[in-house]
Amino acid sequence: MAQTMFPNVTGGTHTAATLRYNGSLLMTSMRSLLVCSFIVSALGLAGCNRIPDTVKIGVAQPLSGPLGPLGIDMKNGVQLAVDELNAKGFRIDGKRVTLEVVAVDDKADAATGKAVAQTLVDAGVVAVVGHLNSGVSIAAAPVYAAQGIPQLAISTKPEYTQLDLPTTLRLVANDALQSKALGSYAATQIDGKKFAVVDDSTPYGKGLADLAAIEIKKNGKEILVRASLDDKTTDFAKLVPELKAAGVDVFVTTLADFQVAALIKQMVAAGMTGMQIVGGDTIKTDKMPLAVEGIRGVYATSPIIEAREFVAGPQFLTKFRDTFKGEPVYGAHYAYDAVYVLAAAMQRGDTADSKKVLEQLKRIDALAPVTNNMRFRGDGEQHYGVVSVYKARAGKWEPMTRSDSW
Repeated sequence: MAQTMFPNVTGGTHTAATLRYNGSLLMTSMRSLLVCSFIVSALGLAGCNRIPDTVKIGVAQPLSGPLGPLGIDMKNGVQLAVDELNAKGFRIDGKRVTLEVVAVDDKADAATGKAVAQTLVDAGVVAVVGHLNSGVSIAAAPVYAAQGIPQLAISTKPEYTQLDLPTTLRLVANDALQSKALGSYAATQIDGKKFAVVDDSTPYGKGLADLAAIEIKKNGKEILVRASLDDKTTDFAKLVPELKAAGVDVFVTTLADFQVAALIKQMVAAGMTGMQIVGGDTIKTDKMPLAVEGIRGVYATSPIIEAREFVAGPQFLTKFRDTFKGEPVYGAHYAYDAVYVLAAAMQRGDTADSKKVLEQLKRIDALAPVTNNMRFRGDGEQHYGVVSVYKARAGKWEPMTRSDSW
C-alpha cells in the first residue's frame, strides 16, 4: 500500500506514520504555514496592519484667490501641530513615525475640490483637514468616503453631514445653530422693533437668512423688508429708501463685509444713523470694524470662536506668531486641534489605517489643546459646537456672548 506523503515547511515530506508518531511536528508545521500566510497577506494589503514610517495628513483648502488667506491660515494650523508632534517623537503602537503634510489648493471651487481630493487619496493620506467652503466639502466628500478617509471640515452648511457618508466630520457648529443665533440675538438682545432681512442669494446666505427670519418671527418681531440681492451688489439706491420708508431699525443680513461697508455709507448719507446691523460670519472680518462709523451698532455671529477667547489661546497665539511672523486670520486653531485629535485617534487605535482611525474619531472625546475638547457625534456633527456674537467696537470685534443651544 502506497504511503501518503505530506509536505514539510522545511522542504521535505512526512509519512502518515511519522505524523501519527509525532503529532506535535504536524501542529508546528501548520502553525508555521498560518503565520507565513498571514504575513504575506498583510504585506499584500499595502500595510493594512503595518505602521508606516511616514503618515501623511492631507490639507485641502483655498490657497489662492480671495479666500486664500483663510485657507493658508488653516494649512498653517495643521503644519504647526505636525511640527510639534514630530519634534516630540510621535509614536503609534510604540513605533516612532514622521507626520507629513500634503497640501492642495481647491481654489474654493467644487470641481477643483473633487480633483484635488482624488490627488490626496492617491497620495495615501490617513485623513484630510478640508475643506473651507461647504459646496467644496460636499462635492469632495464622496471621493474620500470611497476609501474610508476621514474628512475634518470647518464648513458649516448642515447638508455636509447629511450625505449618508460615514467620513464627514465637522470641526465647528453648523449653520442651523448659527441661524438661530442670528435671529434670536437680533430679536431679543437688540433694541429695535422693525426688521429687515436681506441675503446675498447664495445657497449659504439665503438658507441662513431664511432660518434667521423664522427665529425673528418666533420671537414676535415684525419683518417689514425681506430681500435677496446678489453677492456683488454695492449700490443700494433702491434698498435704502425702502428701509427708511418702512422705519426699519434692525437690519439682519448675510451680505459680505464689503457690501455692508458700502451699505453703511449709504445709510448714513440718508440719515439712518439709528440703524443696527446684525450679520453672519461673512462680515466678521478685520476690515468690518473699521467701517461702522455713523450708525448705532454692528454685530456678527460666528461658529469660529477666536483663539484669544480660550484659556490656552494666548499660548497658541505666541507659537503661531513666532512661527509664521503674523496673526492667524480665521480657523488656524481649529486645524491645529484637529491634528492633535487625529493623533490621539491613531495612538488609541494603534493604527494609521484610515478606516480604523475613523472608528476611533467617532468614539473618543479627545483633549484639544486650544479649544478644550473635540468630540464627533455619530452623524459627524461637532458635539461641542457653539456660536458667538461679537460687536464691532474701537476697530475690533468684542465678544458679547456665546451658546451651544440658542
